[in-house]
Amino acid sequence: MNGNVRDAGPLAALGPGTAPDQGAGAEVWPGSWVTRRLGVRLEGEGLRDLLGLALRRNPKRAHLLVSTVLGKHVPQRPTVVLGAGCRLGKRVRELLGPERAARSVVLGFAETATGLGLTVAHSMGSRTSALHSTRRRVPGVQQYGGFEEEHSHATSHLLLPQDPGVLRTDGPLVLVDDELSTGRTVRNTIAALHAVHPRDRYVVAALVDTRSDGDAASLEKFAADLGARVDVVALAAGRVRLPADVLEQGRELVEKYGSDPAPARATAARSAAPRGTVRRVDLGWPQGLPDGGRHGFGPREQIRLEAALPGMAERVLSGLGLAAGADAPAHTRADTLAGTRADAPAGAPADASPGEVPRVLVLGNEELMYAPLLLAFEMEKRTKGRAEIRFSTTTRSPVLPVDDPGYAIRTALSFPAHDMPQDASRAERYAYNIAGQGFDAVVAVVDSQGDTPELHAPGGLLDQLAGCAPTVLLSVVPAYVPDPAGPNPPAPLRGPAFSSYAPEDVAWLLRDLSDVELEAPTEEREEAIQAGGAHYAESLPVEYQPSPEYQQLFHDALESAAERLARAVGTVTETVLAERGPRPVLVSLARAGTPVGVLMRRWARYAHGSDLPHYAVSIVRGRGIDTNALAHLAAHHDPADVVFVDGWTGKGAITRELAQALAAHPRFHPELAVLADPGSCVRTFGTREDFLIPSACLNSTVSGLISRTVLRADLVGPHDFHGAKFYRELADSDLSRHFVDAVAARFPAVREGAARDAAALAGADRTPTWAGWRAVEDISEAYGIGDVNLIKPGVGETTRVLLRRVPWRILARRGAGADLDHVRLLAAQRGVPVEETDELPYSCVGIVHPRYTRGATGADGKAAQ
Repeated sequence: MNGNVRDAGPLAALGPGTAPDQGAGAEVWPGSWVTRRLGVRLEGEGLRDLLGLALRRNPKRAHLLVSTVLGKHVPQRPTVVLGAGCRLGKRVRELLGPERAARSVVLGFAETATGLGLTVAHSMGSRTSALHSTRRRVPGVQQYGGFEEEHSHATSHLLLPQDPGVLRTDGPLVLVDDELSTGRTVRNTIAALHAVHPRDRYVVAALVDTRSDGDAASLEKFAADLGARVDVVALAAGRVRLPADVLEQGRELVEKYGSDPAPARATAARSAAPRGTVRRVDLGWPQGLPDGGRHGFGPREQIRLEAALPGMAERVLSGLGLAAGADAPAHTRADTLAGTRADAPAGAPADASPGEVPRVLVLGNEELMYAPLLLAFEMEKRTKGRAEIRFSTTTRSPVLPVDDPGYAIRTALSFPAHDMPQDASRAERYAYNIAGQGFDAVVAVVDSQGDTPELHAPGGLLDQLAGCAPTVLLSVVPAYVPDPAGPNPPAPLRGPAFSSYAPEDVAWLLRDLSDVELEAPTEEREEAIQAGGAHYAESLPVEYQPSPEYQQLFHDALESAAERLARAVGTVTETVLAERGPRPVLVSLARAGTPVGVLMRRWARYAHGSDLPHYAVSIVRGRGIDTNALAHLAAHHDPADVVFVDGWTGKGAITRELAQALAAHPRFHPELAVLADPGSCVRTFGTREDFLIPSACLNSTVSGLISRTVLRADLVGPHDFHGAKFYRELADSDLSRHFVDAVAARFPAVREGAARDAAALAGADRTPTWAGWRAVEDISEAYGIGDVNLIKPGVGETTRVLLRRVPWRILARRGAGADLDHVRLLAAQRGVPVEETDELPYSCVGIVHPRYTRGATGADGKAAQ
């Protein structure tokens, strides 16, 4: 066995700003009461910062190590809980290395480590579906295996993976628990799983490792007998020193303090106090998204959950009167949320004042930890100090409460189990450290199997919570049951079946809508879009069929610009390779970014012999990026390696859209790499000159014969990629390969120049100035347009206006020259005036007709105002 226990202090383990907060009386260690009376001592750097102590109501073990960073028994800031899990996951990744970590299967132990296990899996970069054991049998789901946790109150664990093949992979198996105390449960688990599918590497990851020397030796012998390597990783390690008669002493203390009348008096006081209100808040949970790792939860599910969290958090915060963007001061919010503090239930702090921010607890339910934790974290982010958000979870574990600052479990709520069949055992469940802690609101998150009459009955969980807080919200997550007939994840499309590019050039993360009639006349589309009756991504413009004269302009432009383009391709690719690593994953924004992505891939192969993965995905202004495409990327690659690629920037609208869309998915880098950045919107570019990129002259016939992307609810389901069409019928006019071949043929001539340009950029200040956005705002004001989305700066965007929209006028920088020949030709064909101007940071700017009605051409003199 290889013992990889890390002796790190808690602040190093949790990271800056994520130190555990133990609330009032934190200067007293919440284990001192047990140490004084029972003689239990913790030895080891960092243990006391991560743990408190309490007494179990369990004859098998007297004491309970109470984690202050787990979010189970002690309400804690979500930032702290996630910080601890992320640090643990990163340590596993450091141990295994990125490649082995990506292939690892993660198994968290119920009930305490269900959320911790998924946090570890996500932060270590596992691309395999993570699991947690469960104590709930699910009809119709076959049991893969089980094992026993000998010291636990509820000993039996079941494994119910939707895909049993997850546990038969050749990667390491990472077992995650909150504490490693004896190692018996770990040995039982490994033995059971190894008998079914042997593997050569196991990792045990725990917040704390408190094994004795004998227990450590037992695990070493077990690993040797098994013929496998078993590593241990923890945030802190040490020993728990127990007196010889600990069980007898523990029973005596439980008998003595368990008969203390204080809890009964507290219960009576809560019963007599004004009751809080209980109401439901619909989270808007995504259809078919698992509620946790009982049956598997991988990168695809993580991306879907992350995308939904902002909306779910806003619904909950709205229900609390704390919605983001409201301008009321914090004290008004506290008064609104808690009502008059004098009417607060028993247990509210006597010295609470109207100036305090409200305290809100998000309460998960037994194994349902991960989703409520991330919900609480999102609420914490969005309230930005306007509320104090805490997170904890109900539990099956019976623990003695003692209202003393030196004891980890100050108060207890007990209530009947509400997620079991009517004829099952009338077992009790518990929620600790809620009563008497001054919470203004509790958000109880349960799954649909637990939304039973017992939950709502007198003495049930909701009734108990209503005695502790003025406001109780109930949010129900659908209990996920695997459906063998459910949809499979979508697969990428490749040429020649979809697009005219070679299969290795690009994988399209799109749905093929080639057989659907989506085209509408340009004038009809413009009228519907500007009237607010349709979104531009719900239909397609009729594909422009260029005249012979216009086609010749394209060929002339390509001939004159090919070397310039090749140098810009080389510059941006060399910059990406230098700054993002030697094996980036290119992800172009379909479709204008796709020819550039193809060229960047070809440059990497030409200059470095690297075959880089290249995908094309959809991003839609106002609706964000395709999260199913992100899920596919996360399932097959490290998101940190993904580099998003586009052709050029205009005013930077898509740059901003990308950053906003990826805010919920922090493992993806929101930086955009472009060929040309005339708007000064990005840091990674080939040039900041506004010149003609010939691929902007045409539509599908220079982009693999692929249409713009489509996002319409009746065509794109919740599990589908965004859609697009493959215009096979335009094959005779296709110039897609001709364009990239012509540019790539110039690579040898520009290789040295591109390397010099990239080296110069590496030492330059490339901070975006957003000068283009300011220029657009000035134009909007000067022409009385009032909508910057109707102003399209730069040669590429102006070309799009003339090809797809109803143009009003074109602004051209005086002396722009041949780069605008195709713009002038298109403008003449559509009867659009071209105004020459000296005050323009771009070569040209296209303006969509700002007051469009059907029949307008843009040259009819119709006033903008």
